[in-house]
Amino acid sequence: MTTLAAPADSRVFARVPVLVVAGLMAIPLLLTANRYGYFGDELYFLAAGRHLSWGYVDQPPLLPLLANAMDAIAPGSPFVLRIPAMLAMLGGVVLTALIARELGGRAKAQTLAAATFAVSPEFLGSGHYLATSTVDPLLSTLLLWLLVRWVRTRADGLLVWAGVVTAAALYTKFLIGGFWLIAGIALLACGPRELLRRPKLWLGAGIAVVALVPTLIWQGTHGWPQLGMGAAISQEVADFGGGRTAFVPSALIVAGIPIGAVLLCYGLWRLLRTPEYRFLAWTTLGLAAVFLAVNGRAYYVAGMFGACWAMAAVELERGQAARWWRWIATWPVYVLAGLMILPVALPVWPQSWLAEHPSVPHPVFSFAEVGWPETVRSIERTFATLPGRGHTVVVTQSYWTASAIDYFGRDVLGEPASPNRGYATLVTPPESAQDVLYVGDDPRPLLGHFTGLKPVGKVETGLPGAFEGTPLWLATGRTEPWQALWPKLVNTHT
Repeated sequence: MTTLAAPADSRVFARVPVLVVAGLMAIPLLLTANRYGYFGDELYFLAAGRHLSWGYVDQPPLLPLLANAMDAIAPGSPFVLRIPAMLAMLGGVVLTALIARELGGRAKAQTLAAATFAVSPEFLGSGHYLATSTVDPLLSTLLLWLLVRWVRTRADGLLVWAGVVTAAALYTKFLIGGFWLIAGIALLACGPRELLRRPKLWLGAGIAVVALVPTLIWQGTHGWPQLGMGAAISQEVADFGGGRTAFVPSALIVAGIPIGAVLLCYGLWRLLRTPEYRFLAWTTLGLAAVFLAVNGRAYYVAGMFGACWAMAAVELERGQAARWWRWIATWPVYVLAGLMILPVALPVWPQSWLAEHPSVPHPVFSFAEVGWPETVRSIERTFATLPGRGHTVVVTQSYWTASAIDYFGRDVLGEPASPNRGYATLVTPPESAQDVLYVGDDPRPLLGHFTGLKPVGKVETGLPGAFEGTPLWLATGRTEPWQALWPKLVNTHT
């Protein structure tokens, strides 16, 4: 086992090389930030932001509030909406370097740690979208830096700030609560146990708890819907993400092949062999085990990557790593990895060229940025042909489609509704709406609740968008009040 020597207070932050790495990461993020259009989840955050609340079915309120604020600054600008995402990832680069500094790393280790963060597919791709999966890893990395710095300095004021960061993270995702639970167990098992005895740690915890009260009240008064979202996400992972067998391979892929994955494993190993920071290794493994058990998404553990990469970089700088694989952490490999990752992490190809060459490497979810305004225009054309459109509400099978209509077509189509995911609590159709224009592949949930159901068209945009070709249905003659009908539809669309 190895023990880290206490670094000198005069240790220098490698500002120039780390900022160069951040700048190199910023270039593709800036160049692609306005490409294609809004992502489906971004449209949902905008819709939720127009119904501001202390909580939502599927998330705390920070992202809708942030999306609403950015759209108020520059309405209709994906670039401006994504500025917080870009800043979050650049902040992650700097924080990962600072963790390496606290672990005893000099300029080389700090720069390697920063570069590993910058070429990770998870974080490079996350810089293109405003999402909880963008903001949450930044806050987790900031929290890790505070804890690692506390271990080195024993400056208890850092623990109060850890509570503040935890409060912000809880308003982004509730995952940080799992971190503290498992970290507490790890600290009791392998130390440093004195951390748990520090009064300012509990002061910070109190700050986080008090800050969380409003959203907990919202969850409680709405039947704790966040618990149901866990089951829904688990099912999505099982259906589309490969299930539990794919968790570890997926985590390594989002870390980055080969650099991020190799340094993640090596850094985790070195943390296990370093008494002062062993609790971080066990926390990482514990979180991975929990997310694996509940069939969670692999990127949920990404907030722990920075500490592992920083430790690996420090050990590489010290020459501790075996010679036969050190070539992975050389600049030609980083440059090659970055160039290879760019087309699968960011929308680098022009939309028209990608449509003609669909087999070229491109981001998995790039289809969900294409064609939203055109999709809404297509629905409007069908809506205009309906004889009873004055008493017809648009209901969508997917919350993405409802969000797009809310943003691009509310003036023509009215306020849409969707029983899918978090959108279900944003809008309930009014009692004046007797008929439904339903946008979705499967209208069977409407059967038995309307006297008539027939196809009236489909989404036609000519673009490879997320919902090109989606059928449109007209359901007429509602047979029961929306107050009774809506919960039934919600139960079939969770």
